[in-house]
Amino acid sequence: MRILYSHRTRSADGQRVHIDALTRAFLKLGHEVLICGPEGISTPDTPQRLSAGSDGPRGSHLPKPLYELAEWGYSLPASHRLRGAAKLFEPDIIYERYNLYYYAGEKVAKSLNLPLILEVNSPLADERASNDGLALEGLARRSERHIWQTADAVLPVTGVLGEIIEAQGVPKERIHVVPNGVDEATLELSDGKDLRAAYEITEPLVLGFVGFVRDWHGVDRAVDWLATETGKSCHLLLVGDGPAAPSLKAQAERLGVADRLTVTGVVQRNEVAAHIAAFDIALQPAVTAYASPLKLQEYMAQARAVIAPDQPNIREVVTHGETAFLTPPGDTRAFHQALDLLAEDAALREGLGRAARQVLLERDLTWAANARRVVAIANDLILARR
Repeated sequence: MRILYSHRTRSADGQRVHIDALTRAFLKLGHEVLICGPEGISTPDTPQRLSAGSDGPRGSHLPKPLYELAEWGYSLPASHRLRGAAKLFEPDIIYERYNLYYYAGEKVAKSLNLPLILEVNSPLADERASNDGLALEGLARRSERHIWQTADAVLPVTGVLGEIIEAQGVPKERIHVVPNGVDEATLELSDGKDLRAAYEITEPLVLGFVGFVRDWHGVDRAVDWLATETGKSCHLLLVGDGPAAPSLKAQAERLGVADRLTVTGVVQRNEVAAHIAAFDIALQPAVTAYASPLKLQEYMAQARAVIAPDQPNIREVVTHGETAFLTPPGDTRAFHQALDLLAEDAALREGLGRAARQVLLERDLTWAANARRVVAIANDLILARR
């Protein structure tokens, strides 16, 4: 199959992980893939010029209404580029990563009579209205609804997100939930001893968090716990960086636990599994209600005991007391009690981690499996047009 992958992402964060992992999985299955994005035309093995936190059209210095109009207008040159790529590549399908105001895939698929598969990771109109505010909220919501409704298949990353999409008028039969996965290489169990030695961690128990840490992630609650009686023999390893890192370091200084907090800075993707293997307890203190967090599956792949919020999208993947320890969202006391319990019970940690890994393997939550699912959906769409 010839797959034309369309996106509007410049960021080097989890979005890029998803794009790279899925397109490379298509390639490994023997399909041809051409990627069309803001940096031009590329293949899955072409290096990209990326920067953390940037996305879509440049011009964030503009007043909000003008910036949103620029986002909407960006679809015109993006469509031209995508149409040119399609005419040269002659794809069987267009696969697009959804972004607000981004019509390129819909316009080109319609003009060339190609099936459009739309991957949706979040309801961006809601997300941006809640977090940053939208100057043109009505336009944004109409745009989002139209793009979702016109796709031949919509692939949300969770069932919770699927229900949001269905509520916007997308027929249920067009919605296929495809959660985030892990690279098959990540399934190889690592030994974290060398990593602990490299970071000079001598404490017998290590808590860990992976990602671009922000305040809302709630990692500050883990720093507070380090100062408790049970937490005194523990170390917190934060794998990554992010805007919350300085405040977490300052908090650790105030509490007198700075020597038991390590912030690694940016770590290459092929080194993440080895870092996770150094954890005894893997932390997902908070997560957006509709998201499929990459780190959760990565923790499971390395058989780590996970503490995560007890909410529907997380329960789609893990079960409290069987494959993870779930606590009420935002409940610091319950989060600390969970840390106390797992810190003192090695058998419980081992059992949760082992069961979580088994579920991941049984459900085949890998990028390779996701690629196979997408190809099956694409084949059905192609057959339906004949």
